[in-house]
Amino acid sequence: MASAELRDELNCSICLSVYADPVTLSCGHNFCRLCIRKVLFTQEGSGVYTCPECRAEFRERPVLHRNMKLCSIAERFLSTHPQQEVSGIFCTYCVHAPVPAARTCLHCEASLCDTHLNVHSTSAEHVLTEPTSFTDNAKCPVHREVLKYYCTQDVACICVSCCVFGEHRGHQVELVTEAFEKKKENLRKVLEKLTSNQEETEKKVQGLQERRREVQEKAEGVTERVTKLFKDVREQLEVLERRVLGDVSREEEKISLQISDLIQQLELKKEELSRKIRHIEELCHITDPLTLLQGWPSNRTRDEAAMAGEDRKACGEKVPVVGDLDEVLISMTLHTALAEIVTGMRRRSPVPEASDLFLDGNTAANSVVISGDLKTASWSEGNQNRPKTPKRFITFCQVLSSRTFSSGQHYWEVETSQLGNWRVGVAYPSMERKGDNSCIGYNSKSWCLRICKRDYSVIHHSKEEMLTTESPLQRLGVYLDYEAGRLSFYQLGDPIRHLHTFTARFTEPLHAAFIVWKNGWVRIRS
Repeated sequence: MASAELRDELNCSICLSVYADPVTLSCGHNFCRLCIRKVLFTQEGSGVYTCPECRAEFRERPVLHRNMKLCSIAERFLSTHPQQEVSGIFCTYCVHAPVPAARTCLHCEASLCDTHLNVHSTSAEHVLTEPTSFTDNAKCPVHREVLKYYCTQDVACICVSCCVFGEHRGHQVELVTEAFEKKKENLRKVLEKLTSNQEETEKKVQGLQERRREVQEKAEGVTERVTKLFKDVREQLEVLERRVLGDVSREEEKISLQISDLIQQLELKKEELSRKIRHIEELCHITDPLTLLQGWPSNRTRDEAAMAGEDRKACGEKVPVVGDLDEVLISMTLHTALAEIVTGMRRRSPVPEASDLFLDGNTAANSVVISGDLKTASWSEGNQNRPKTPKRFITFCQVLSSRTFSSGQHYWEVETSQLGNWRVGVAYPSMERKGDNSCIGYNSKSWCLRICKRDYSVIHHSKEEMLTTESPLQRLGVYLDYEAGRLSFYQLGDPIRHLHTFTARFTEPLHAAFIVWKNGWVRIRS
């Protein structure tokens, strides 16, 4: 009874059999490793994993931890309590009540319980096996004798007659029980190795899941910062828009008032002229000379002339100049405000620019021409006749930067020629200066991106990887994160494209490094 209760406790709730390689979930429930893996596989893509026992939910695929204690208990139980109930094999001699068989004798072709097994013959011809009802497969199909031996040469179970008279005569043989134990031992070793590999794979999966969580958390943080940045920029742009439109509106209103005043003055003058015109027209319609002359005295004649002169003068006057919208002032206001917004964006999302990056003439090969501002390196067939220094490159057309990077994050941009050959990268100060190992990319102390015959590739330690580009690489961005061991190359344009990232554990300071050859040139952008 106690054995049955213990068996129930050791049964997997999925397959209802004694645990095989039991593993534990974080919720505390145990399952056969194979059983729970099948269940988790069926839950792939559902967005959530659940424990078959308590329905606990897991966001990521749960890690399976081997329960060593339970595994030991299950193995010990199985070694002392064969699965008799499951086999359904009962003792041949217990005729009054079915009693589970403990072993089966191939010679007697009978199954025995523990009681009858104690009185069973122990002679060699009586071969005992696990309880089974199929005894034919335990006998030689040719000689109908018990398969007591194992031929290691033919990998087959054989009987005595097969050894003495049959086709296995003279072969290396051993007892089935011995072969069985050896086989089990080998299987245990294989199982241990597979289990170790499985656990290692589980650790890798766990590591990748952790990495995925880190990337997701980082992406969430970046998304939050970018969203807030654009929200702030939109708010600043809206304020700027209202400000500039307000300035335009006020300028328009000011000029409109000036124009309205001038129009009002001209309208009054226009009315005065109309009144005078009507009066003169009335006088012109008088037919009686005395009436006209007596009604318009001589002094009025003088006034008439003066008035006519004033009217002619007024008609000859130009309309006063009215101010126009100051579009230059509006443009300058926009430019200044937008520049301040961009500056604020750069302060909040800084790119650590290496603005003081210059070429070191002491390292330049004699076929490399360096510009006066120490920013451009180009190839020349002529010899520059520079003095020999320990730092100068001899074999290849190379040059290093005067500055080194031994910590932090740094970024610089490079313009390159569309024709010719060039390389852009970084290198340790200890890199060789002559010989085959002194070429950037062809040693363990340098990393680079290069063009050769219009083909682009990245190289480190002589290992080359080709790159696919949609357009020539004429503007490059180089980003170095020393502590993280990352060197990244970007194609600058619209859009900006990531080309490649080297990962390494940097152990020395790093120079920016360049090669120019066959009309190639590079320029460090300030």
